[in-house]
Parts: sequence; structure tokens; C-alpha cells
Amino acid sequence: MRFDEAYSGQVFIASHPHYEESEAVIYGMPMDFTVSFRPGSRFGPARIREVSIGLEEYSPYLDRHLEEVRYFDAGDIPLPFGNPGRSLKLIAEFVRKVLADGKFPLGLGGEHLVTWPIIQEVKRRFEDVYLIHIDAHADLREEYEGEPLSHATPIKKACQLLGPERVYSFGIRSGTREEFKYGRESGMHFYPFEVAQPLKKALPSLAGKKVYVTIDIDVLDPAFAPGTGTAEAGGISSAELLEAIHLLAKADVEIVGPDLVEVAPVYDPTEKTQIVAAKLVREMLLGWVK
Repeated sequence: MRFDEAYSGQVFIASHPHYEESEAVIYGMPMDFTVSFRPGSRFGPARIREVSIGLEEYSPYLDRHLEEVRYFDAGDIPLPFGNPGRSLKLIAEFVRKVLADGKFPLGLGGEHLVTWPIIQEVKRRFEDVYLIHIDAHADLREEYEGEPLSHATPIKKACQLLGPERVYSFGIRSGTREEFKYGRESGMHFYPFEVAQPLKKALPSLAGKKVYVTIDIDVLDPAFAPGTGTAEAGGISSAELLEAIHLLAKADVEIVGPDLVEVAPVYDPTEKTQIVAAKLVREMLLGWVK
């Protein structure tokens, strides 16, 4: 990936043209090689950028404008199609560079397995770090159909790396009996079905902590975001997810980076999924990049 010039294709609205002068870096991870239902999230990062042109650059929620944050859009990491192991290594190398340069990494997926190498690099960089996971699915399996590198496994891997007591999961409404048992008994902070209200209660325990945030778009009800690979009925509204982002923006936590994953544009010709994703990115940039 280039770090010295603007991405040659479509960039997220109002992106800064130079990496070195930027505080934050947007990057895409176009990988959907291990999904268990429908592929297509590898096209998510590009389409989120494309629909961002329809956004206002001003956030009335935060009273901030995108011109107040310098962020560089590095484009998509060129991942070898069908090779998840090599792809994860390339993601790790990219994020390691961004963190070493003191910049705020904001990743766009891609399937949820792409979060795993990011968590490893964040842990390597900061050591004492916590994870907030917002998702419809627990993602607490050891393997899926015999494969440990699966979009169903990244949060279990995170629990093993960070310690379950440092992992906070919100909005979960799908998983095996064993996953829910682990969530409730392992020591992790496990909040099924809702996001904003339990997040309010949990944030005091994270005061002063470094936090990485991973958001799977399928935490939203399919009425708000049908464009995803494994949609689950009974989810939250886009308004509640925005509320969660704003709660984190105002909280006494240091967010060291986020990712937004599992946007699959092919399943949403209305573009509502991509549009809400772009708005979420705007609010993360304005609320979380200090």
C-alpha cells in the first residue's frame, strides 16, 4: 500500500490527500473468504466510499465538521483472493505501520475475521487494551466446520488473547448454546439483544482505558441494513447504533481504533445499508479521533 499519496480511486468524502499530515487512516479489507452463508462483503469498503459523497460533512449530533479532522483514505489492502491466512498477515502488517506512525486506524470490512489481526496489533502496540464488540452474532466459536480461521471465531480468539474480562459484547442475538454459555460464564461482559442501554451501564468500568471497537453492521435489524451476509431478525435500529457511537464519543475512554464490517452491497439495491455505514464512519471520525 502507498502511504505518500492519495488513493487513486474513490475516497471517503473530504479525505485529506496526504498520509503524513493525517491524524487518522481509513483502509479497506476486501475479504469474504470464510463466510458461512452469503459472500459479497469484499465489495463493502469500496461502496461505502462511493455513497459517502451523499453525506453532509457536518454532524448535527456532535456539532463538528469533517474539515476538523485530517484523515487519509489508503484504499483497500490488496489481499490474495481465497487465501485467508496470507490476507490476515497483510492486514496485520498494514495496521502495525499505521499504529507505529501514531495514527488512528479505521478499518472497513470485509468479513468479521479481518478484525482478528487488528486486535493482535493493537494488543502489541498498547498492551493494556479492552475490546468493545457490537454484533448480532457472538463469534465465540473455536472453529466453524473444522476451520479455526472463520468469521465465527474472532471474538473467542480475542478473549483468549486479551482475557475474557477485557471483552464487552453488545447486541448479540445469535449463536450456539455453548457460545452463550461461554459469554455468560467466562468472565466477559456479555449483553444480548440491546446496545445503548447496557453500554451506558458498562462505560464507567472502562473509564480511563484504551479501547478498540469492532462493529458488525448486522447488529442492525435487516429492516435498517439488509445488505449483509448473515442477516438476523430482531436487531436494533440505526438510531440506537448512532446513539452508541455518540455515547463512546462522550465517554472517558481512549478509543485507539475501530472497524466496521460485513457490509455486502449486492444484497441491498436500496443502498440503505451502505448509506448508514457511511454515516457511522462520519460519526466515528468526528467523535473518536481526538
